Amino acid sequence: MSETEIKKAELVQEGDQKIDLEDLMRKYDTEARFRTLEGWQLKLVALIAIAMSCFHFYTSGFGLLLAQKQGAVHLAFTLCLVFLLYPASSKHSKTSGIPFYDFILGAVGVASAMYLVVFFNDLTTRAGLPTRTDLIMGFLLIVTLLEATRRISNPVLPCLAVLALLYCYFGRSLPAMIAHRGFSVQRIVNHMYLGTEGIFGTPLEVSSTFVFMFILFGSVLEKTGLGKFIIDLSMALAGWSTGGPAKVAVVSSGLMGTVSGSSVANVCTTGMFTIPLMKSVGYEPHFAGAVEAVASTGGQIMPPVMGAGAFIMAQFLGVPYLEVALAAVVPALLYYFAVMVQVHFEATRLGLKGIPWVQLPPLWPLIKSKGFLLIPLIAIIYFLIAGYTPLRAAFNGILVSFALSWLNKETRLTPPRILEAFQSGARGAIGVACACATVGMVVGMGTLTGLALRIANAIVTLAGGSKILTLFYTMLASIILGTGLPTTANFIVTSTMAAPALFKLGVPAKAAYMFVFYFGISADLTPPVALAAYAGSGIAGSDPMKTGFTAFKLALAGFLIPYVYVYNPMLLFIDVVPLQMVQAIFTAMLGVFLLSMFTIGYFKASIPWYLRLTAFAGALCLLIPGTMSDAGGLAVLVLIYIIQTAKAKSIAKKRAAEAVAGEPDKSE
Repeated sequence: MSETEIKKAELVQEGDQKIDLEDLMRKYDTEARFRTLEGWQLKLVALIAIAMSCFHFYTSGFGLLLAQKQGAVHLAFTLCLVFLLYPASSKHSKTSGIPFYDFILGAVGVASAMYLVVFFNDLTTRAGLPTRTDLIMGFLLIVTLLEATRRISNPVLPCLAVLALLYCYFGRSLPAMIAHRGFSVQRIVNHMYLGTEGIFGTPLEVSSTFVFMFILFGSVLEKTGLGKFIIDLSMALAGWSTGGPAKVAVVSSGLMGTVSGSSVANVCTTGMFTIPLMKSVGYEPHFAGAVEAVASTGGQIMPPVMGAGAFIMAQFLGVPYLEVALAAVVPALLYYFAVMVQVHFEATRLGLKGIPWVQLPPLWPLIKSKGFLLIPLIAIIYFLIAGYTPLRAAFNGILVSFALSWLNKETRLTPPRILEAFQSGARGAIGVACACATVGMVVGMGTLTGLALRIANAIVTLAGGSKILTLFYTMLASIILGTGLPTTANFIVTSTMAAPALFKLGVPAKAAYMFVFYFGISADLTPPVALAAYAGSGIAGSDPMKTGFTAFKLALAGFLIPYVYVYNPMLLFIDVVPLQMVQAIFTAMLGVFLLSMFTIGYFKASIPWYLRLTAFAGALCLLIPGTMSDAGGLAVLVLIYIIQTAKAKSIAKKRAAEAVAGEPDKSE
């Protein structure tokens, strides 16, 4: 079910409990706190959003503007829509009507961004010598951008940007370890507004090209009914198995994550269906909410889109986008394999069954009638492998979606549906655009002052040169920096501030970026600010902190896998030796299997605490690269298998004997 359909759904009934999904999304997903508009104001916003999508669709197919011009037009549309759609206070998010001052702010934002387009040649001619008008327009853009980001995101990112600007100015007054000579207001505004390493740097460049088109592609697919098809397909594939609803949550959230850009939105999209289903077959509410949160968050590390982080990572690395997507395949599969094994163990521990076949959608009729909806996703991958740029691949993917939608009456993209898709695509992209532009100031601060290198030196010094300690401190920094940030901003901040510490120890750039990306994303599952888990708890009606800690436990594999691929980069397809690669993947899967025994405490029968610790040690051995450690881990796995199999047989015999002994009593 689409995000739009969720917002239209007034209530979801769960026994005596009523959940207002719209309020839930407004609480945990800041991008859902938009105004309710009517009449000419609604039509105006729709027209601007459609115009924004048309601009990007046209330029992606027939030629982009110069990078700064493309970014400026992109940002002008964004600021206009944010001030028209989002009120100054979230308390007024349900009120209708746009106040006059927001029209003024929107006009100021548009004027200050379009100033770069209109006077581009003049600005290029006098590069480095800005006039007073240039600086005033730059100052106005910075202020309106910070306010727009605060409205559509949360205070974390704009506060981080303000701190970055203050650091640029007050550098000489700070402690020696982080001090610098300081810069004037004019120099700061010039660097952030007119340079290519501030607002209009790589993050906004990627947002105005690849990211927007893939968000638009996802919006077009949503209008064809792909979301409902994914849930139905997941039900048909996994609903019948032991604890089937939880596996449906894992599969559907993983598939939705390939085109979704938000952990919280993903939880609310698939969770409104999967969480009540999990509870209905016997999963505890906190566990059901945690499973959905972990599966939905994993969508941000699942190729091909990876919450749009893949595009920015490719730009930072200077490699083809497909190379980044390929590198993410094995870690993502290990992550989802771990979640799937854990929900299976929990289901067998509780004795839960699957959904009866008669209640499931039939697989082959489903594929025959709507299986073509997956073809655009396959086409995207084909276009990328064939050498098309991600931008062109997304453009072609949208065209393929238009054509294929007419194969079924229910999925047809008629002109009204296309306009709806273009409108929702633009509205879905403005949050990313604000985040990328604002985080550009943080990146600009790093290049202006050199703070990133100071942080890297501090982490390495604190770790005493130890690689494992450096990884640990970098993990903590990434989780803290990623707290409350959207996926794209999350990666840009962590890669700028935390990744350089790993570069200093010789970690390959791809592995370093993937490391900080994983842990930045993990912030959505890490209490006390586990937004995805809290959204899941809202639907499940469970305790938020208990749900958060359960989600953290279920995602434990996700906290270990990054260490594995830093020490064994072959898992990211770096310097691959085929036989060693196969061994690394196989032993990693066995390690994840043992880790699941440790977290759930069950395999064929309940596992005592000392054997759970043994399983954890064995999991580490299998995850650590090396033949000797693998042998030790395999020995632990065999030992636990033998002990637990014998224990399960003993329990079965005891129950059989009790049943036989109880038969005469029943007959009497």
